[in-house]
Amino acid sequence: MSKAFELARELEKLRINNMYKQDFYWTWDKTDDEIAAVFAVADALRDLREHNKSTRIFNSGLGISLFRDNSTRTRFSFASACNLLGLEEQVLDEKKSQIAHGETVRETANMVSFMADVIGIRDDMYIHQGHEYQKTFMDALEDGYRTGILEQRPTLVNLQCDVDHPTQCMADLLHVIHHFGGVENLKGKKVAMTWAYSPSYGKPLSVPQGVIGLFTRFGMDVTLAHPEGYDVMPEVEQIARENCEKYGSRFTKTNDMKEAFQDADIVYPKSWASFAAMEERTRLYAAGDKAGIDELEQRLLAENAQHRDWTCSEDMMKLTKDGKALYLHCLPADISGVSCEEGEVDSSVFDRYLVPLYKQASFKPYIIAAMIFLAQIKDPAAALLELDGGQEKRKTF
Repeated sequence: MSKAFELARELEKLRINNMYKQDFYWTWDKTDDEIAAVFAVADALRDLREHNKSTRIFNSGLGISLFRDNSTRTRFSFASACNLLGLEEQVLDEKKSQIAHGETVRETANMVSFMADVIGIRDDMYIHQGHEYQKTFMDALEDGYRTGILEQRPTLVNLQCDVDHPTQCMADLLHVIHHFGGVENLKGKKVAMTWAYSPSYGKPLSVPQGVIGLFTRFGMDVTLAHPEGYDVMPEVEQIARENCEKYGSRFTKTNDMKEAFQDADIVYPKSWASFAAMEERTRLYAAGDKAGIDELEQRLLAENAQHRDWTCSEDMMKLTKDGKALYLHCLPADISGVSCEEGEVDSSVFDRYLVPLYKQASFKPYIIAAMIFLAQIKDPAAALLELDGGQEKRKTF
Protein backbone atom coordinates (compact mmCIF):
# COMPACT_ATOMS: atom_id res chain seq x y z
CA MET A 1 0.00 0.00 0.00
CA SER A 2 1.49 3.33 -1.07
CA LYS A 3 1.86 6.36 1.16
CA ALA A 4 -0.37 8.35 -1.20
CA PHE A 5 -3.08 5.70 -0.84
CA GLU A 6 -2.92 5.86 2.96
CA LEU A 7 -3.05 9.66 2.92
CA ALA A 8 -6.05 9.63 0.59
CA ARG A 9 -7.88 7.35 3.03
CA GLU A 10 -7.03 9.71 5.88
CA LEU A 11 -8.32 12.60 3.80
CA GLU A 12 -11.70 10.87 3.52
CA LYS A 13 -12.14 11.21 7.29
CA LEU A 14 -11.72 14.99 7.30
CA ARG A 15 -14.50 17.55 6.99
CA ILE A 16 -13.20 19.66 4.13
CA ASN A 17 -16.16 20.23 1.81
CA ASN A 18 -15.96 23.98 2.41
CA MET A 19 -12.49 24.18 0.84
CA TYR A 20 -13.87 23.61 -2.66
CA LYS A 21 -13.89 26.83 -4.70
CA GLN A 22 -12.58 28.82 -1.74
CA ASP A 23 -9.57 31.09 -1.39
CA PHE A 24 -6.64 30.74 1.01
CA TYR A 25 -5.96 34.04 2.78
CA TRP A 26 -4.83 33.23 6.35
CA THR A 27 -4.21 29.94 8.16
CA TRP A 28 -6.47 30.97 11.05
CA ASP A 29 -9.39 31.18 8.61
CA LYS A 30 -9.13 27.42 8.13
CA THR A 31 -10.39 24.67 10.41
CA ASP A 32 -8.14 22.04 11.96
CA ASP A 33 -9.36 19.50 9.41
CA GLU A 34 -8.66 21.88 6.55
CA ILE A 35 -5.11 22.52 7.75
CA ALA A 36 -4.60 18.77 8.15
CA ALA A 37 -5.92 18.26 4.62
CA VAL A 38 -3.32 20.63 3.14
CA PHE A 39 -0.54 18.68 4.87
CA ALA A 40 -1.99 15.34 3.74
CA VAL A 41 -2.36 16.37 0.11
CA ALA A 42 1.11 17.97 0.08
CA ASP A 43 2.67 14.74 1.34
CA ALA A 44 0.61 12.65 -1.09
CA LEU A 45 1.62 14.76 -4.09
CA ARG A 46 5.24 14.53 -3.04
CA ASP A 47 4.97 10.74 -2.72
CA LEU A 48 3.37 10.44 -6.15
CA ARG A 49 6.10 12.50 -7.76
CA GLU A 50 8.85 10.57 -5.98
CA HIS A 51 7.34 7.40 -7.45
CA ASN A 52 7.23 8.91 -10.95
CA LYS A 53 3.43 9.07 -11.09
CA SER A 54 1.72 11.89 -12.93
CA THR A 55 -0.01 14.46 -10.72
CA ARG A 56 -1.62 16.41 -13.56
CA ILE A 57 -5.23 17.20 -12.68
CA PHE A 58 -5.49 19.85 -15.44
CA ASN A 59 -4.81 19.43 -19.15
CA SER A 60 -5.05 23.19 -19.74
CA GLY A 61 -5.37 26.38 -17.76
CA LEU A 62 -3.30 29.15 -16.25
CA GLY A 63 -1.86 29.98 -12.89
CA ILE A 64 -1.41 33.76 -12.71
CA SER A 65 1.29 35.08 -10.40
CA LEU A 66 1.48 38.69 -9.27
CA PHE A 67 4.51 39.58 -7.15
CA ARG A 68 4.44 43.15 -5.89
CA ASP A 69 7.61 42.45 -3.90
CA ASN A 70 10.80 40.56 -4.74
CA SER A 71 10.85 36.79 -4.36
CA THR A 72 12.92 33.73 -5.24
CA ARG A 73 11.65 30.72 -3.28
CA THR A 74 7.95 31.58 -3.31
CA ARG A 75 8.04 32.66 -6.96
CA PHE A 76 9.57 29.39 -8.13
CA SER A 77 7.50 27.35 -5.69
CA PHE A 78 4.30 28.75 -7.21
CA ALA A 79 5.56 28.01 -10.72
CA SER A 80 6.53 24.48 -9.66
CA ALA A 81 3.14 23.88 -8.04
CA CYS A 82 1.28 24.99 -11.16
CA ASN A 83 3.43 22.79 -13.39
CA LEU A 84 3.04 19.82 -11.02
CA LEU A 85 -0.74 19.99 -11.44
CA GLY A 86 -0.71 20.62 -15.19
CA LEU A 87 -1.22 24.39 -15.23
CA GLU A 88 0.94 26.85 -17.11
CA GLU A 89 2.18 29.80 -15.09
CA GLN A 90 1.81 33.29 -16.47
CA VAL A 91 3.56 36.12 -14.64
CA LEU A 92 1.69 39.41 -14.40
CA ASP A 93 4.41 42.06 -14.55
CA GLU A 94 2.75 45.33 -13.58
CA LYS A 95 5.50 47.31 -15.33
CA LYS A 96 4.54 45.66 -18.63
CA SER A 97 0.78 45.95 -18.15
CA GLN A 98 -1.65 48.82 -18.60
CA ILE A 99 -1.76 49.39 -14.83
CA ALA A 100 0.73 52.24 -15.31
CA HIS A 101 -1.81 53.84 -17.67
CA GLY A 102 -4.59 53.84 -15.12
CA GLU A 103 -6.05 50.36 -15.50
CA THR A 104 -8.11 49.59 -12.39
CA VAL A 105 -7.72 46.55 -10.13
CA ARG A 106 -11.18 45.39 -11.21
CA GLU A 107 -10.22 45.55 -14.88
CA THR A 108 -6.82 43.92 -14.37
CA ALA A 109 -8.33 41.07 -12.35
CA ASN A 110 -10.85 40.15 -15.03
CA MET A 111 -8.56 40.68 -18.05
CA VAL A 112 -5.87 38.29 -16.78
CA SER A 113 -8.28 35.60 -15.56
CA PHE A 114 -10.16 34.41 -18.64
CA MET A 115 -8.65 30.90 -18.48
CA ALA A 116 -7.06 31.04 -15.05
CA ASP A 117 -7.71 28.47 -12.34
CA VAL A 118 -5.54 30.02 -9.66
CA ILE A 119 -4.20 33.47 -8.79
CA GLY A 120 -1.13 33.80 -6.57
CA ILE A 121 -0.50 37.27 -5.13
CA ARG A 122 2.34 38.60 -2.97
CA ASP A 123 1.74 42.08 -1.54
CA ASP A 124 3.48 42.33 1.82
CA MET A 125 5.22 45.67 2.20
CA TYR A 126 2.48 48.01 3.38
CA ILE A 127 0.34 47.61 6.49
CA HIS A 128 -3.41 47.49 5.79
CA GLN A 129 -2.66 47.37 2.05
CA GLY A 130 -1.54 43.84 1.08
CA HIS A 131 -4.52 41.88 2.33
CA GLU A 132 -6.91 44.60 1.14
CA TYR A 133 -5.42 44.46 -2.36
CA GLN A 134 -5.89 40.69 -2.48
CA LYS A 135 -9.50 41.05 -1.30
CA THR A 136 -10.23 43.77 -3.85
CA PHE A 137 -8.73 41.63 -6.63
CA MET A 138 -10.76 38.57 -5.70
CA ASP A 139 -13.99 40.51 -5.17
CA ALA A 140 -13.62 41.71 -8.77
CA LEU A 141 -13.16 38.11 -9.94
CA GLU A 142 -16.20 36.97 -7.95
CA ASP A 143 -18.26 39.63 -9.68
CA GLY A 144 -16.78 38.70 -13.06
CA TYR A 145 -17.71 35.06 -12.54
CA ARG A 146 -21.19 35.87 -11.26
CA THR A 147 -21.97 38.07 -14.28
CA GLY A 148 -20.67 35.54 -16.82
CA ILE A 149 -17.44 37.31 -17.81
CA LEU A 150 -15.41 34.34 -16.55
CA GLU A 151 -16.32 30.68 -17.18
CA GLN A 152 -14.69 29.70 -13.89
CA ARG A 153 -13.86 31.48 -10.66
CA PRO A 154 -10.10 31.28 -10.00
CA THR A 155 -8.83 30.47 -6.53
CA LEU A 156 -6.55 32.84 -4.64
CA VAL A 157 -3.43 31.57 -2.91
CA ASN A 158 -1.93 34.21 -0.63
CA LEU A 159 1.77 34.13 -1.46
CA GLN A 160 2.39 36.63 1.36
CA CYS A 161 0.54 39.70 2.53
CA ASP A 162 1.04 42.20 5.32
CA VAL A 163 -0.70 39.90 7.81
CA ASP A 164 0.25 36.27 7.07
CA HIS A 165 2.54 34.18 4.90
CA PRO A 166 0.53 30.95 4.88
CA THR A 167 2.50 29.04 2.24
CA GLN A 168 5.76 29.72 4.10
CA CYS A 169 4.50 28.96 7.60
CA MET A 170 2.69 25.80 6.54
CA ALA A 171 5.83 24.60 4.74
CA ASP A 172 7.79 25.41 7.92
CA LEU A 173 5.37 23.42 10.04
CA LEU A 174 5.29 20.43 7.69
CA HIS A 175 9.09 20.38 7.89
CA VAL A 176 8.80 20.43 11.70
CA ILE A 177 6.26 17.60 11.62
CA HIS A 178 8.58 15.42 9.56
CA HIS A 179 11.62 16.37 11.64
CA PHE A 180 9.97 15.28 14.91
CA GLY A 181 8.35 12.18 13.43
CA GLY A 182 4.69 13.19 13.36
CA VAL A 183 2.22 15.83 14.44
CA GLU A 184 1.54 13.86 17.63
CA ASN A 185 5.09 14.62 18.78
CA LEU A 186 4.77 18.40 18.68
CA LYS A 187 2.87 19.00 21.91
CA GLY A 188 5.05 20.71 24.50
CA LYS A 189 7.83 21.60 22.08
CA LYS A 190 9.22 25.08 22.73
CA VAL A 191 9.44 27.41 19.73
CA ALA A 192 11.49 30.62 19.89
CA MET A 193 10.18 33.05 17.26
CA THR A 194 12.70 35.84 17.75
CA TRP A 195 13.67 39.09 16.10
CA ALA A 196 17.26 39.17 14.87
CA TYR A 197 19.51 42.00 13.77
CA SER A 198 19.68 42.94 10.11
CA PRO A 199 21.58 45.76 8.41
CA SER A 200 18.48 46.42 6.28
CA TYR A 201 15.07 47.72 7.33
CA GLY A 202 11.43 47.30 6.52
CA LYS A 203 11.19 43.52 6.41
CA PRO A 204 7.55 42.33 6.59
CA LEU A 205 5.82 41.14 9.74
CA SER A 206 4.00 38.28 8.08
CA VAL A 207 6.44 35.46 8.90
CA PRO A 208 6.56 35.97 12.70
CA GLN A 209 2.82 36.63 12.67
CA GLY A 210 2.17 33.51 10.62
CA VAL A 211 4.29 31.39 12.96
CA ILE A 212 2.61 32.52 16.18
CA GLY A 213 -0.81 32.20 14.53
CA LEU A 214 -0.20 28.63 13.31
CA PHE A 215 2.27 26.87 15.60
CA THR A 216 0.17 27.59 18.71
CA ARG A 217 -2.58 25.41 17.18
CA PHE A 218 -0.41 22.32 17.57
CA GLY A 219 0.19 22.29 21.32
CA MET A 220 3.57 23.96 21.04
CA ASP A 221 4.77 26.61 23.47
CA VAL A 222 5.67 29.64 21.37
CA THR A 223 7.78 32.49 22.69
CA LEU A 224 7.79 35.73 20.69
CA ALA A 225 10.98 37.65 21.46
CA HIS A 226 11.99 41.07 20.22
CA PRO A 227 13.59 44.28 21.49
CA GLU A 228 11.22 46.86 22.93
CA GLY A 229 9.30 48.60 20.18
CA TYR A 230 9.46 45.81 17.58
CA ASP A 231 5.91 44.64 18.19
CA VAL A 232 3.81 42.74 15.67
CA MET A 233 0.10 43.28 15.00
CA PRO A 234 -1.83 43.02 18.28
CA GLU A 235 -4.75 41.23 16.60
CA VAL A 236 -2.45 38.38 15.54
CA GLU A 237 -1.06 38.10 19.07
CA GLN A 238 -4.67 37.75 20.21
CA ILE A 239 -5.19 34.88 17.76
CA ALA A 240 -2.16 33.14 19.29
CA ARG A 241 -3.60 33.59 22.81
CA GLU A 242 -6.97 32.21 21.74
CA ASN A 243 -5.20 29.19 20.21
CA CYS A 244 -3.53 28.53 23.55
CA GLU A 245 -6.87 28.46 25.34
CA LYS A 246 -8.24 26.00 22.80
CA TYR A 247 -5.23 23.72 22.28
CA GLY A 248 -3.47 23.80 25.64
CA SER A 249 -0.37 25.51 24.30
CA ARG A 250 1.41 28.58 25.65
CA PHE A 251 2.20 31.92 24.08
CA THR A 252 4.63 34.19 25.86
CA LYS A 253 6.50 37.39 25.03
CA THR A 254 9.91 38.58 26.11
CA ASN A 255 12.45 41.29 25.31
CA ASP A 256 15.30 38.86 26.01
CA MET A 257 16.57 36.66 23.16
CA LYS A 258 18.46 34.40 25.57
CA GLU A 259 15.28 33.72 27.52
CA ALA A 260 13.52 32.68 24.34
CA PHE A 261 16.39 30.36 23.28
CA GLN A 262 16.70 28.70 26.69
CA ASP A 263 15.73 25.02 26.28
CA ALA A 264 14.04 25.72 22.94
CA ASP A 265 13.38 22.79 20.60
CA ILE A 266 12.96 25.08 17.58
CA VAL A 267 14.44 28.53 16.93
CA TYR A 268 13.36 30.96 14.22
CA PRO A 269 15.55 34.11 14.41
CA LYS A 270 14.29 36.54 11.77
CA SER A 271 14.41 40.30 11.34
CA TRP A 272 11.27 42.39 10.91
CA ALA A 273 10.23 46.02 11.17
CA SER A 274 7.94 47.09 13.98
CA PHE A 275 4.20 47.34 13.39
CA ALA A 276 4.32 51.07 14.23
CA ALA A 277 7.17 51.69 11.77
CA MET A 278 5.40 49.79 9.01
CA GLU A 279 2.25 51.86 9.61
CA GLU A 280 4.30 55.05 9.40
CA ARG A 281 5.99 53.93 6.19
CA THR A 282 2.61 53.11 4.64
CA ARG A 283 1.35 56.62 5.43
CA LEU A 284 4.49 58.24 3.99
CA TYR A 285 4.28 56.26 0.74
CA ALA A 286 0.60 57.11 0.41
CA ALA A 287 1.48 60.80 0.77
CA GLY A 288 4.41 60.54 -1.66
CA ASP A 289 6.70 61.94 1.04
CA LYS A 290 10.10 60.82 -0.25
CA ALA A 291 12.02 62.92 2.27
CA GLY A 292 9.97 61.43 5.08
CA ILE A 293 10.61 57.91 3.78
CA ASP A 294 14.36 58.52 3.62
CA GLU A 295 14.36 59.94 7.16
CA LEU A 296 12.35 56.97 8.45
CA GLU A 297 14.77 54.51 6.82
CA GLN A 298 17.78 56.12 8.47
CA ARG A 299 16.02 56.21 11.84
CA LEU A 300 15.07 52.55 11.66
CA LEU A 301 18.54 51.48 10.57
CA ALA A 302 19.94 53.34 13.58
CA GLU A 303 17.43 51.59 15.83
CA ASN A 304 18.37 48.21 14.39
CA ALA A 305 22.06 48.92 15.00
CA GLN A 306 21.39 49.23 18.74
CA HIS A 307 20.52 45.53 18.82
CA ARG A 308 23.44 43.88 17.01
CA ASP A 309 23.67 41.33 19.84
CA TRP A 310 20.32 39.87 18.74
CA THR A 311 21.94 37.24 16.53
CA CYS A 312 21.81 33.47 16.32
CA SER A 313 25.35 32.73 17.45
CA GLU A 314 27.01 29.49 18.55
CA ASP A 315 26.72 30.64 22.17
CA MET A 316 23.02 31.32 21.70
CA MET A 317 22.46 27.87 20.18
CA LYS A 318 24.14 26.27 23.22
CA LEU A 319 21.22 27.55 25.31
CA THR A 320 18.73 25.45 23.36
CA LYS A 321 17.55 21.91 24.17
CA ASP A 322 20.72 19.82 24.29
CA GLY A 323 22.31 22.55 22.17
CA LYS A 324 20.63 21.02 19.11
CA ALA A 325 17.45 22.98 18.45
CA LEU A 326 16.06 22.86 14.94
CA TYR A 327 17.01 26.13 13.24
CA LEU A 328 14.41 27.58 10.87
CA HIS A 329 14.56 30.47 8.44
CA CYS A 330 12.38 31.48 5.50
CA LEU A 331 15.53 32.54 3.57
CA PRO A 332 17.48 34.43 2.48
CA ALA A 333 19.15 34.93 5.86
CA ASP A 334 21.49 37.77 6.68
CA ILE A 335 24.61 35.72 7.45
CA SER A 336 27.39 37.38 9.42
CA GLY A 337 30.61 37.48 7.45
CA VAL A 338 28.95 36.17 4.29
CA SER A 339 26.05 38.29 3.05
CA CYS A 340 26.75 41.11 5.51
CA GLU A 341 29.26 42.13 8.16
CA GLU A 342 26.85 41.39 11.00
CA GLY A 343 23.44 39.81 10.64
CA GLU A 344 20.78 37.41 11.83
CA VAL A 345 22.93 34.31 12.12
CA ASP A 346 26.58 33.25 12.40
CA SER A 347 27.94 31.56 9.31
CA SER A 348 28.98 28.46 11.32
CA VAL A 349 25.40 27.98 12.58
CA PHE A 350 23.90 28.56 9.15
CA ASP A 351 26.32 26.17 7.44
CA ARG A 352 25.58 23.43 9.96
CA TYR A 353 21.86 23.65 9.21
CA LEU A 354 22.14 24.10 5.46
CA VAL A 355 20.63 20.73 4.52
CA PRO A 356 17.67 21.05 6.95
CA LEU A 357 17.06 24.60 5.70
CA TYR A 358 16.87 23.45 2.10
CA LYS A 359 14.56 20.60 3.15
CA GLN A 360 12.38 23.19 4.88
CA ALA A 361 12.15 25.20 1.66
CA SER A 362 11.39 22.07 -0.41
CA PHE A 363 7.96 21.66 1.19
CA LYS A 364 6.62 24.95 -0.17
CA PRO A 365 5.83 23.85 -3.78
CA TYR A 366 3.81 20.93 -2.42
CA ILE A 367 1.98 23.12 0.11
CA ILE A 368 0.98 25.53 -2.67
CA ALA A 369 -0.03 22.64 -4.95
CA ALA A 370 -2.13 21.18 -2.13
CA MET A 371 -3.95 24.49 -1.62
CA ILE A 372 -4.78 24.61 -5.34
CA PHE A 373 -5.75 20.92 -5.41
CA LEU A 374 -8.19 21.22 -2.50
CA ALA A 375 -9.82 24.34 -3.92
CA GLN A 376 -10.21 22.97 -7.45
CA ILE A 377 -11.12 19.32 -6.88
CA LYS A 378 -14.52 18.52 -5.39
CA ASP A 379 -13.50 15.03 -4.18
CA PRO A 380 -9.76 15.31 -3.48
CA ALA A 381 -9.48 11.88 -1.83
CA ALA A 382 -10.93 10.15 -4.91
CA ALA A 383 -8.65 12.21 -7.15
CA LEU A 384 -5.55 11.16 -5.19
CA LEU A 385 -6.60 7.50 -5.36
CA GLU A 386 -7.09 7.82 -9.12
CA LEU A 387 -3.64 9.39 -9.54
CA ASP A 388 -2.07 6.70 -7.38
CA GLY A 389 -3.73 3.89 -9.32
CA GLY A 390 -3.17 5.42 -12.72
CA GLN A 391 -0.69 4.21 -15.28
CA GLU A 392 0.43 7.61 -16.50
CA LYS A 393 4.04 8.30 -15.62
CA ARG A 394 5.61 11.70 -15.11
CA LYS A 395 8.41 10.66 -17.44
CA THR A 396 9.60 7.48 -19.13
CA PHE A 397 12.94 5.84 -18.53
